[in-house]
Amino acid sequence: MFKHEALFYKPTGEDGRVQCFLCPHRCIIAPGRLGFCGARQNIDGKLYSLIYGRVSSVCADPIEKKPLYHFYPGSVAYSIGSLGCNMRCGDCQNWQIAHAKADKTIERTGALSPEQLVANAKKSGSQGIAWTYNEPTIWMEYAIDGAKLAKAEGLYTVFVTNGYVEVEALDAIGPYLDAFRVDFKGRLEGSRFYKEVAKIKDPRPVLEATKRAKNKWNMHVEVITNVVPGYNDSPDELKDIAKTIKENLGDETPWHVTRFHPYLELSHVPSTPVEKLEEAWDIGRNIGLKYVYVGNVPDHPGENTYCGKCAELLIERLGYYVNIVGLDDGKCRFCNHPIPIVGSI
Repeated sequence: MFKHEALFYKPTGEDGRVQCFLCPHRCIIAPGRLGFCGARQNIDGKLYSLIYGRVSSVCADPIEKKPLYHFYPGSVAYSIGSLGCNMRCGDCQNWQIAHAKADKTIERTGALSPEQLVANAKKSGSQGIAWTYNEPTIWMEYAIDGAKLAKAEGLYTVFVTNGYVEVEALDAIGPYLDAFRVDFKGRLEGSRFYKEVAKIKDPRPVLEATKRAKNKWNMHVEVITNVVPGYNDSPDELKDIAKTIKENLGDETPWHVTRFHPYLELSHVPSTPVEKLEEAWDIGRNIGLKYVYVGNVPDHPGENTYCGKCAELLIERLGYYVNIVGLDDGKCRFCNHPIPIVGSI
């Protein structure tokens, strides 16, 4: 089996156990056992990543698919995933890889070195690389090596993440990561969704990591909330999420409220009514967020970008087709207001 000694751990001094400090689980792992993520194993008193350079999914995706709407609009991100996750979301669309245990399913993957990753991204015509599909935090050793090479070759770098990462690990990749597209799955204190669906008791580290990504490392941050009926869709919870974004990340931080469809453990839950997403859209804007988006509803006007000052249409989106109609050199063509969009193609 492929293995690579992990970063962010130390021996406990007890029966060959080690403690992992990659994410807030801080797993104490006995010899032969895996951490919660299913991708890191104690082998003879040392912790190893079982997924370094092991890729389960590869696709050259529109950056809007992440979704990132204020980051190199219209560009293509070479997107890769592996195995495992440090959450256990019962509505996970990629559960076949995200809920997998790497020691049992490594045959689902192919080998891709950091050097090959960058070469393939450039060959595909992509403008950057996105670690996505499963949680990139647990792939940290590989992501650090790949991101360093990508930046040296002029490619942008993106994490599509649940944000459940410890400070030391975030700081290790911080200098090499450009964008942090993070889930706020519910309110970040006392959330039913995190406890019952994601299997996380305390999601507050998600906010701390996101603030650090933005404020210390100057990453571009966008937030997504998949609105699930009965779990995180009450007006009070949506207001709490919107306030958290505004007060901690700023009123120009994009917030994507997306439509849930029945899946996996939540197959009994109906799809989110479009009216509920429009309610969330209104809530975000009434709280003071300038850029709120409706997702998973094709051709909805909430997919478009409007000026945060004069409300004129700036970017029209039809699916993943992007038509830039009102931007000139990063400013609104109609009122000259600066628009917080990173990069262009």
